[in-house]
Amino acid sequence: MTRHLITASIAGLIAATPALSHYGMIIPDDPMISQEDGRSVGLTMSFSHPFELAGMPLETPVAFSVTHEGATTDLLGQLQDGTVMDEQGYTLQYPLDRPGTYVFAMEPQPYWEPAEDAFIIHYTKTYVTAYGDDEGWDTELGLKTEIVPLSKPFGLWEHNVFQGIVKLDGQAVPYAEVEVEFFNEGASATVPDDLMITQTVKADANGVFTYAPPSDGWWGFAALNTADYTLTDAGSGEDKAVELGAVIWVHFEDWTGQ
Repeated sequence: MTRHLITASIAGLIAATPALSHYGMIIPDDPMISQEDGRSVGLTMSFSHPFELAGMPLETPVAFSVTHEGATTDLLGQLQDGTVMDEQGYTLQYPLDRPGTYVFAMEPQPYWEPAEDAFIIHYTKTYVTAYGDDEGWDTELGLKTEIVPLSKPFGLWEHNVFQGIVKLDGQAVPYAEVEVEFFNEGASATVPDDLMITQTVKADANGVFTYAPPSDGWWGFAALNTADYTLTDAGSGEDKAVELGAVIWVHFEDWTGQ
């Protein structure tokens, strides 16, 4: 499907939000690995404005892991330095030894954002399926905050809806605000107004949100909540609020010609 114009296509309540939203990003080179694709997946990690393709420096994460068949493996020491959108990021080539779903998750260091007068911590994850086995697609990691998928987070056609539950400290967040943005690879998409770059959908009373993207490609979902603690800004010495983001990246496939 042509991406020259991104328009709203949402099942739920939508409101426009300012551009230049921040997103933690974990982008696999392929979310569905077959036997013909090889025996590994390449991952690129960054902290960026995905639609504008504007990077920000990603310091060494606090944690980076993969969960498969109920076992979580620390991968922090395996990350390789990389440049993503002209800023510091990381890459990893991870071997896929067995079939099933692999959930990659990253906890970054707190990022000080003067424009918001707050720190930002985005708990970010993405799901990769290997060798035709989708077992574990709804895995919940127990992160400080996360989006637990109710729709399989891979193998979706464009215009399919994606549903997830926003959780904070293991509990659903009623009416959570979820920002949605397209990863504009190749800078092929344009919008009629900057207010449409980042879209917002609110979860229902059970913390469940629904979104149907207008285009194929990678889409990021970020559920934002304020932490019940503060961090000290080294510059001013003042205690500042902390924005906790539960971020998930989901790929939607092109329906054209199918």
